[in-house]
Amino acid sequence: MSVSADSTHGTRRTGSRRTAGVRRTGTGSVDAAPWVAMYHSVGDCFDDPYRITVSPDRLDHQLGWLRRRGLRGVSVSELLGARARGAGRDLVGLTFDDGYADFVEAALPVLRRHDCGATLFVLPGRLAGENAWDPLGPRKRLLDKPGIRLAAASEGIEIGSHGLTHVDLTRADDALLHAEVAESRAVLSELIGAHVQGFCYPYGTVDQRVVDAVRDAGYTYGCAIDPGPLTGPYALPRVHVGQNDSSVRLLLKLKLHRLRRRPVKGA
Repeated sequence: MSVSADSTHGTRRTGSRRTAGVRRTGTGSVDAAPWVAMYHSVGDCFDDPYRITVSPDRLDHQLGWLRRRGLRGVSVSELLGARARGAGRDLVGLTFDDGYADFVEAALPVLRRHDCGATLFVLPGRLAGENAWDPLGPRKRLLDKPGIRLAAASEGIEIGSHGLTHVDLTRADDALLHAEVAESRAVLSELIGAHVQGFCYPYGTVDQRVVDAVRDAGYTYGCAIDPGPLTGPYALPRVHVGQNDSSVRLLLKLKLHRLRRRPVKGA
């Protein structure tokens, strides 16, 4: 997705103002939207103008912090499924955008070490390519077909679509929107031999037309960044996690999320 900690690319808040329903616990308190962390690349952070990279050591520290607090990182599908059953309060969604090759090389071993799962959002129209949508670079390799299949075969790892080629869908015409959303799902499902449940909006930009396209394509959820009034199962908010996020910063982000995020019906 390539978005800095300060959301450099921005997030549109357009579309209708439908609100999500409210779920209450047995004690009468209101549940916030599920906490979903947004990662991108795992590797060398030296040249990182968009602040999308975390080092393996930092990821190890962050996942260790979750585990010490009694939390466990899982895929978004597992998280939403657990919450639909009234469980999963000890689960956190982990997402990795763009499908960088370093997910298999660097992130997957750390996830295994902490018994965590994750959702990896990939770009089937850029297999074995690079992040050409980032004008400032650096160039980073993207997963090829064997890499995506290897990730999909790993326990707890879910493969989701990030579109075909990483374009702002709110600016796409109907034909391009269909290709990026529906065709990418078909290509990925064939590639991994399983239905693809999740979609992630490139740049985090989303409006009602795009949300409707994702729903109509057969996905069960969509991940955004800060979708505002569109917040719901097809526009889940996420929290950017980067190299500078220490234990203290993670705690603050978690507390802020619980304070300001509206509930998500069915999640």
